[in-house]
Amino acid sequence: MSAPDPLHFLDARRSVPARQLGEPGPDRPTLIRMLQSAVRVPDHGKLAPFRFLRIAGEARHALGGKLAARALQLDPDASAAAIEKDRARFSFAPVIVAVVARPVPSPKVPEIEQLLSAGSVCFALLQAAQALGFGAAWLTSWAAYDDGIRGLLGVAADETIVGFIHIGTPKLEAPERERPDAAALLTDWQDNE
Repeated sequence: MSAPDPLHFLDARRSVPARQLGEPGPDRPTLIRMLQSAVRVPDHGKLAPFRFLRIAGEARHALGGKLAARALQLDPDASAAAIEKDRARFSFAPVIVAVVARPVPSPKVPEIEQLLSAGSVCFALLQAAQALGFGAAWLTSWAAYDDGIRGLLGVAADETIVGFIHIGTPKLEAPERERPDAAALLTDWQDNE
Protein backbone atom coordinates (compact mmCIF):
# COMPACT_ATOMS: atom_id res chain seq x y z
CA MET A 1 0.00 0.00 0.00
CA SER A 2 1.48 3.33 -1.03
CA ALA A 3 1.64 6.30 1.31
CA PRO A 4 -0.82 9.11 0.60
CA ASP A 5 0.54 12.10 -1.29
CA PRO A 6 1.30 14.73 1.37
CA LEU A 7 0.32 17.50 -1.07
CA HIS A 8 -3.02 15.91 -1.97
CA PHE A 9 -5.25 18.57 -0.38
CA LEU A 10 -3.28 21.41 -1.93
CA ASP A 11 -3.32 19.78 -5.36
CA ALA A 12 -7.03 18.90 -5.14
CA ARG A 13 -8.18 22.32 -3.91
CA ARG A 14 -10.81 23.96 -6.02
CA SER A 15 -13.49 26.48 -5.33
CA VAL A 16 -17.07 25.29 -5.34
CA PRO A 17 -19.35 28.05 -6.65
CA ALA A 18 -21.43 29.48 -3.80
CA ARG A 19 -24.62 28.57 -5.67
CA GLN A 20 -23.54 24.93 -5.54
CA LEU A 21 -23.10 24.86 -1.75
CA GLY A 22 -25.95 23.57 0.39
CA GLU A 23 -26.75 21.99 3.72
CA PRO A 24 -25.23 20.79 5.85
CA GLY A 25 -22.62 23.31 6.69
CA PRO A 26 -20.18 23.06 9.55
CA ASP A 27 -21.70 23.31 13.01
CA ARG A 28 -20.08 25.71 15.46
CA PRO A 29 -17.58 23.19 16.96
CA THR A 30 -16.53 22.06 13.48
CA LEU A 31 -16.14 25.65 12.32
CA ILE A 32 -14.04 26.46 15.39
CA ARG A 33 -11.84 23.45 14.60
CA MET A 34 -11.43 24.68 11.02
CA LEU A 35 -10.54 28.16 12.26
CA GLN A 36 -7.97 26.70 14.66
CA SER A 37 -6.16 25.29 11.64
CA ALA A 38 -6.69 28.45 9.58
CA VAL A 39 -5.02 30.73 12.13
CA ARG A 40 -1.73 28.81 11.84
CA VAL A 41 -0.59 31.19 9.12
CA PRO A 42 2.60 33.26 9.13
CA ASP A 43 1.97 36.08 11.59
CA HIS A 44 5.07 38.16 12.16
CA GLY A 45 5.08 39.58 15.65
CA LYS A 46 2.25 37.26 16.78
CA LEU A 47 -0.21 40.10 16.23
CA ALA A 48 -3.23 38.03 15.09
CA PRO A 49 -4.25 40.86 12.73
CA PHE A 50 -7.57 39.24 11.82
CA ARG A 51 -10.92 38.28 13.25
CA PHE A 52 -13.98 36.37 12.05
CA LEU A 53 -17.65 37.11 11.62
CA ARG A 54 -19.98 34.14 11.09
CA ILE A 55 -23.09 34.70 8.97
CA ALA A 56 -25.44 31.72 9.19
CA GLY A 57 -29.10 30.74 9.33
CA GLU A 58 -31.65 33.49 8.87
CA ALA A 59 -28.96 36.15 9.27
CA ARG A 60 -27.85 35.30 5.70
CA HIS A 61 -31.25 36.27 4.30
CA ALA A 62 -31.51 39.38 6.47
CA LEU A 63 -28.09 40.48 5.21
CA GLY A 64 -29.21 39.78 1.64
CA GLY A 65 -32.22 42.05 2.12
CA LYS A 66 -30.02 44.83 3.47
CA LEU A 67 -27.53 44.30 0.66
CA ALA A 68 -30.32 44.63 -1.93
CA ALA A 69 -31.59 47.82 -0.26
CA ARG A 70 -28.07 49.28 -0.21
CA ALA A 71 -27.53 48.38 -3.87
CA LEU A 72 -30.76 50.16 -4.79
CA GLN A 73 -29.73 53.15 -2.68
CA LEU A 74 -26.40 53.33 -4.53
CA ASP A 75 -28.00 52.82 -7.95
CA PRO A 76 -31.73 53.61 -8.10
CA ASP A 77 -31.70 52.58 -11.76
CA ALA A 78 -30.28 49.12 -11.08
CA SER A 79 -32.12 46.32 -12.82
CA ALA A 80 -34.39 44.02 -10.86
CA ALA A 81 -32.08 41.12 -11.77
CA ALA A 82 -29.05 42.90 -10.29
CA ILE A 83 -30.94 43.68 -7.09
CA GLU A 84 -32.14 40.08 -6.77
CA LYS A 85 -28.60 38.82 -7.34
CA ASP A 86 -27.47 40.90 -4.37
CA ARG A 87 -30.46 39.76 -2.29
CA ALA A 88 -29.46 36.12 -2.89
CA ARG A 89 -25.69 36.64 -2.57
CA PHE A 90 -25.45 35.12 0.94
CA SER A 91 -28.36 32.67 0.70
CA PHE A 92 -26.72 29.59 -0.83
CA ALA A 93 -23.95 28.34 1.47
CA PRO A 94 -25.23 27.60 4.96
CA VAL A 95 -22.23 29.28 6.61
CA ILE A 96 -20.29 32.32 5.49
CA VAL A 97 -17.25 33.52 7.42
CA ALA A 98 -16.17 37.09 6.87
CA VAL A 99 -12.44 37.27 7.45
CA VAL A 100 -11.67 40.75 8.69
CA ALA A 101 -8.13 42.14 8.68
CA ARG A 102 -7.46 44.33 11.67
CA PRO A 103 -3.93 45.66 11.40
CA VAL A 104 -2.17 46.38 14.65
CA PRO A 105 0.13 49.41 14.87
CA SER A 106 3.63 47.98 14.90
CA PRO A 107 7.05 49.53 14.29
CA LYS A 108 8.35 46.13 13.14
CA VAL A 109 5.52 44.61 11.08
CA PRO A 110 4.24 46.67 8.12
CA GLU A 111 0.51 46.76 7.51
CA ILE A 112 0.90 44.94 4.17
CA GLU A 113 2.38 41.93 5.97
CA GLN A 114 -0.58 41.91 8.32
CA LEU A 115 -3.03 42.07 5.40
CA LEU A 116 -1.20 39.20 3.72
CA SER A 117 -1.50 37.22 6.94
CA ALA A 118 -5.27 37.77 6.95
CA GLY A 119 -5.44 36.74 3.30
CA SER A 120 -3.51 33.60 4.16
CA VAL A 121 -6.18 32.79 6.74
CA CYS A 122 -8.75 32.84 3.91
CA PHE A 123 -6.78 30.28 1.94
CA ALA A 124 -6.12 28.12 4.99
CA LEU A 125 -9.84 28.16 5.81
CA LEU A 126 -10.63 26.95 2.29
CA GLN A 127 -8.15 24.10 2.81
CA ALA A 128 -9.58 23.22 6.24
CA ALA A 129 -13.12 23.15 4.86
CA GLN A 130 -12.14 20.84 2.02
CA ALA A 131 -10.10 18.58 4.33
CA LEU A 132 -13.26 18.04 6.41
CA GLY A 133 -15.38 17.22 3.36
CA PHE A 134 -17.00 20.60 2.76
CA GLY A 135 -16.85 22.79 -0.31
CA ALA A 136 -15.90 26.43 -0.05
CA ALA A 137 -15.43 29.60 -2.08
CA TRP A 138 -13.53 32.79 -1.28
CA LEU A 139 -15.57 35.76 -2.54
CA THR A 140 -15.60 39.48 -1.91
CA SER A 141 -17.83 41.54 -4.25
CA TRP A 142 -18.63 45.20 -3.74
CA ALA A 143 -20.15 44.39 -0.34
CA ALA A 144 -16.68 43.87 1.14
CA TYR A 145 -15.67 47.43 0.28
CA ASP A 146 -18.87 49.42 0.76
CA ASP A 147 -18.83 51.58 3.90
CA GLY A 148 -22.57 51.09 4.46
CA ILE A 149 -22.34 47.29 4.45
CA ARG A 150 -19.08 47.33 6.40
CA GLY A 151 -20.77 49.45 9.07
CA LEU A 152 -23.77 47.14 9.13
CA LEU A 153 -21.40 44.22 9.79
CA GLY A 154 -19.55 46.08 12.53
CA VAL A 155 -16.34 46.45 10.55
CA ALA A 156 -14.39 49.42 11.87
CA ALA A 157 -12.87 52.11 9.65
CA ASP A 158 -9.37 50.72 10.25
CA GLU A 159 -10.43 47.15 9.34
CA THR A 160 -10.81 45.47 5.94
CA ILE A 161 -12.96 42.55 4.84
CA VAL A 162 -10.46 40.39 2.97
CA GLY A 163 -12.95 37.69 2.10
CA PHE A 164 -16.32 36.11 2.57
CA ILE A 165 -15.65 32.37 2.81
CA HIS A 166 -18.80 30.50 1.77
CA ILE A 167 -18.84 26.97 3.25
CA GLY A 168 -21.26 24.10 2.73
CA THR A 169 -21.77 20.70 1.19
CA PRO A 170 -21.14 20.64 -2.56
CA LYS A 171 -24.24 19.79 -4.59
CA LEU A 172 -21.98 18.57 -7.37
CA GLU A 173 -18.28 18.12 -7.94
CA ALA A 174 -16.57 21.35 -8.89
CA PRO A 175 -14.92 21.07 -12.29
CA GLU A 176 -11.17 21.30 -12.54
CA ARG A 177 -9.86 24.30 -14.42
CA GLU A 178 -6.58 24.94 -16.15
CA ARG A 179 -3.88 25.98 -13.71
CA PRO A 180 -0.76 28.05 -14.37
CA ASP A 181 2.44 26.22 -15.18
CA ALA A 182 4.56 26.79 -12.07
CA ALA A 183 7.79 26.06 -13.94
CA ALA A 184 6.99 28.80 -16.46
CA LEU A 185 6.50 31.28 -13.62
CA LEU A 186 9.83 30.53 -11.97
CA THR A 187 13.01 32.45 -12.75
CA ASP A 188 16.37 32.37 -11.02
CA TRP A 189 17.97 35.56 -9.87
CA GLN A 190 21.68 35.77 -10.53
CA ASP A 191 24.18 38.36 -9.48
CA ASN A 192 25.47 39.75 -12.77
CA GLU A 193 27.87 42.28 -11.30
